Amino acid sequence: MKIISDKNNLQVLHEDNHIIVINKRVGDIVQGDKTGDKPLSEVVKEYIKVKYNKPGEVFLGVIHRLDRPTTGIVLFARTSKALTRMNALFSNRETQKTYWAIVKNKPENWEDRLVHYLKRNEKNNTSKAHIKEVPESKIASLDYKIIASLQNYYALEINLHTGRHHQIRAQLSAIGSPIKGDLKYGFDRSNPDGGIHLHARKLVFTHPVTKENIEIIAPPPKDVIWNAI
Repeated sequence: MKIISDKNNLQVLHEDNHIIVINKRVGDIVQGDKTGDKPLSEVVKEYIKVKYNKPGEVFLGVIHRLDRPTTGIVLFARTSKALTRMNALFSNRETQKTYWAIVKNKPENWEDRLVHYLKRNEKNNTSKAHIKEVPESKIASLDYKIIASLQNYYALEINLHTGRHHQIRAQLSAIGSPIKGDLKYGFDRSNPDGGIHLHARKLVFTHPVTKENIEIIAPPPKDVIWNAI
């Protein structure tokens, strides 16, 4: 059964006066969109308001997003100072993001760097990975390695060098290894919960105020495949 995050079951991975880090569930939407569904940003505001008994409006800044069917680390800012500084860290790529993905088709190499040119299609909200540069495309680069060989699947660990729209999904699909459950990018069956087996596993960054090095690790969802890693 699919569980949507609310203020009582929120999976908080780190929290201090300046930032809060959440382990996003499948189906949680990070920021409000045309669906009108309650976004995670509002849920986190409610959580802070209740926990700290805050009167009035709670400040919460959205720094980055995860696709709705993806799980894992989402970082929010609790102060405007933290928001400005974290936005700079993300835009300057001064954070380290590591993802886990489950694929059925084994990639050709156990580890490799993938470089493609991604072109976004706004109409159907997808990105297509091209080997060579095409008009309006942006370069996309990642490293992957196979970290587990499961009964019918392979688990990959992925480090991003760029942050393009649907980058991991499009690049893995381009090498013939779409992510489990990702119908949009060529997997043959959906997951029962409507999600995909892509998880934002680790985030390393410098704290915007204290300047200490922070490493966040998010446990993957509990299911038979993730549990096997």
